[in-house]
This record gives sequence, C-alpha cells and structure tokens, in this order.
Amino acid sequence: MTSLAIDAGTTTVRCVVVDDDGRPVGEERLSLPPTNPAPGLVEFDALALAEAVVGLASEVLARHGPVGGVGIASQRASAVAWDRTTGRPFGPGIGWQDLRTSGRCVELRAEGVFVAPNHSATKFEWMMGEGNAVSGGDLCLGTVDSWLAWVLTGATAHVTDLTNAAATGLLATDGSWDTALLDHLSIPVGSLPELVGSAGVVAAASVLPGSPVISAMVGDQQASLIGLGCVSAGQTKLTAGTGAMVDMCTGDVAGTGADGCYAMPAWATPGGVAWMLEGAVLSAGSAVAWLVDLGVVPDVASTHDLASGCDDAGGVVFVPALSGLGTPTWDDGARGTLLGVTRGTGRAEICRAVLEGVAHCCADVIEVLAVASGTRPGAVRLDGGMSANPTFVQALADASRMVVERSSEVEATALGAAALARVATGDAADPADAMEGWQPVEIVRPRGPVDRDRWAEAVSRARP
Repeated sequence: MTSLAIDAGTTTVRCVVVDDDGRPVGEERLSLPPTNPAPGLVEFDALALAEAVVGLASEVLARHGPVGGVGIASQRASAVAWDRTTGRPFGPGIGWQDLRTSGRCVELRAEGVFVAPNHSATKFEWMMGEGNAVSGGDLCLGTVDSWLAWVLTGATAHVTDLTNAAATGLLATDGSWDTALLDHLSIPVGSLPELVGSAGVVAAASVLPGSPVISAMVGDQQASLIGLGCVSAGQTKLTAGTGAMVDMCTGDVAGTGADGCYAMPAWATPGGVAWMLEGAVLSAGSAVAWLVDLGVVPDVASTHDLASGCDDAGGVVFVPALSGLGTPTWDDGARGTLLGVTRGTGRAEICRAVLEGVAHCCADVIEVLAVASGTRPGAVRLDGGMSANPTFVQALADASRMVVERSSEVEATALGAAALARVATGDAADPADAMEGWQPVEIVRPRGPVDRDRWAEAVSRARP
C-alpha cells in the first residue's frame, strides 16, 4: 500500500509518499522553525503549521497519489490550545524545548508531582492561566499530532496515540489519562484527546485530495526508531536533529529509567505495546545553527569542511548546554560553555569542538541506556540532519566507542510512520515485518581513544 507520511518536526515539515516497498517516491518540505521571543521561550504558529501540512500534502498527492493511508509523525510534547467551535488556536503553540514552566515544575516536585519542563503538562496548565485559553467544553488541548488530526479530519477527530500521550507527562501507568494529576493541575480531561493506537484507522483526512484515512499516529522519535529498523530488544538509534534523541528498543519489557533516561511506549498496535528507553540531548543541531548565527560558518553544511581543516580541536572543549543539559543530569541551569581557548584558537577549532561536544553528549546518553537496560548495543543507527556531517559521525563513533550505522535516509521518521500505516491496513504484520531488510548506507568504526575524563570535567564546569 502506498502511504502518505506527514513528518511535522521541530524546524521542518515534510510530506512524503512512500511506496509499498517502504521507499520514498515523492516529497515536499518547508522550513518552519519556531521563534524565541525571550530567553527560554520557544513558540510556533499552529495555524501556519496546519496550513503548511495541508498545502504540502496536497502538492505531493497531486503528483504521486492516491494513497491508501496517512501516517502522522510529529514533534512530541509541543502543546497547542484551540477553540473546539472555531478551530482557532488561543495563542502560539509552545515548543517542547520551552522552559517557561521550569519554576512551576520545581514547585510541583515539592508537592510530590514529578513532571518535567519538556512535558506538555505544565504547558497546558500555563495556557489555561497566563496563556488565556478558556476552560470548559470549548477548549481543546493537544500535542502537534492531535492538532493536525483535528485539522485534517475537518474538526471531527480529537485524538492522540500512546507514544505522544506519554510525552505529555499526563499518562497513567495503565495507559489512560491520569485523572488525579489532571485534577492537581486543573486540566479538564474533556479537553484532552481520545487515546488511540499507533496503528489503526482513525478517520478520513477529508481536507486532502481523495480523503485518505489517517491510519497511523506516532511520536517522531518512535517513528525514527521504527524507520531505522530498531524493532528488536537492544537495537538502538540516535536521531541528531535540533536536539538529539537516543532510543533503545526494549520489546515487551517496559524497563526502568535511571540516570535521566526514561521508559516510553515505542508503538501500540493490535499485537500489543512495545517499549523503549530514551535519553535526550537538548542542543545538537541547534548548537551547529548557533555557529551560523555567530558568523563562524556561512551555513550548516560548511561545518564539516571547516572542522576537518584541523586534526583536532587544539584543546578546546564545548559543552552544548544552550538549552540546559538533558540526560543524564537534566540541569536547566547549565549553560553553553567554551573552554581551552587560546590566542591561537581559530574558527576551525571552535567548529570542531562544537561537533565533538554534541558527540560527547550523545555518548553520555548511550552509556546511560546501556546501564539502565543491562544491554550494551553492538552498534547505534544514526539519522537526522547531523548524520550528513562526516566529522560529527566519526566523533560520535570515537566518543561512544561504538560502530555507527548511518541511515540512507537522513530523516527516517517518515519511513516509520509509513510502516505503521502498512500495519494498520494489514500490508505488514508488525513493524518488524514492515522494516525487514533495513541496511545502512555507511558503517563508521571508532578510531583511537578519546579523553572522556576531560569531557566530564567540562560538563561539571558548565553547571551552576
């Protein structure tokens, strides 16, 4: 079955037609980065996002349609509040990286409630208070997948799947909304979406040509886990995009998070729920984009050429804590730190230090997942924008001391969403069947040892 995969990421929207062999045959994309109106704030225009998805999907369907189903993969935990009657958002969407509710999360911890700033929970609460979203029957709250499903179905389906719901911080252990937590935050359960499976017919996307059915919904990291063929326990992937997410499939075992990693549903199909462990690097590609903003390089693609112009970083170490530190420390107060700069330090050394710093952060997460799961993976599969940077890929192999298997698709998210759509229609038995035969385009092996002790010291100096 040919499928339409909608990939609504943090900075880019893609609509991809995938054939019944799992190969992309047509794509439309648009850069749609969030805005930063003040330090720590990350917002996006939900209406512009919806218009982009409808426009791009219509364009690619005009050339490569019709399709048998639509799979939606989206940035998780980003929050939208809209009016059920008018369909208009009450204000800007709040991005998953937004830190405006960090203080509130600290208050809640003192009350015995554990939610993180990168969850949707306190974002929803803020939207209902200072964000001026009305409460009551006219209020809809949702993550990006919920918002897009609402728009695509002509305001008939307010739904989310288990993988996206888990990112809100509002999901109970039995897979339903946590009513006690909702009451604590004064969030009405009636404003939240209905919980559905990751693979299964939801409703017709009536605003698209041919009205194909929405048959898959999944968080972007879970989609890339599937799209990279990490569908058996122990298989691990790293998506290095705006941030970097490392995910290890744990199969039917939920696992226990430790040292800043956490268990999440990987997918929910009629065959059951599969699980994964995840850890996060909050600034990856965004740290590289910062080099462009500073004028160190003219564009992101130039960072490899510049960094490869020197054999090493000349003693320079960069900790990419531009939005704080994620796994393992989850320190909102950490700040980006550049150490070891001398009069002889040039642009090349700084550029290399940034790429190596992101690689070290990713290696930290891989180590945590190995300890938490009791399984050290034999390799890590890599996609995301930074996978196209050879300097970064080699630095990752060196810092992690692992083989890196680079994906032929820089963005495997769409492949995962399409795979789940195939499961929903019966064209594949399960995600493993849908992704059978996955192969990397390149295998990168670690070289000599890397000074990880010096890296740990740099991280300690980046923290308050």
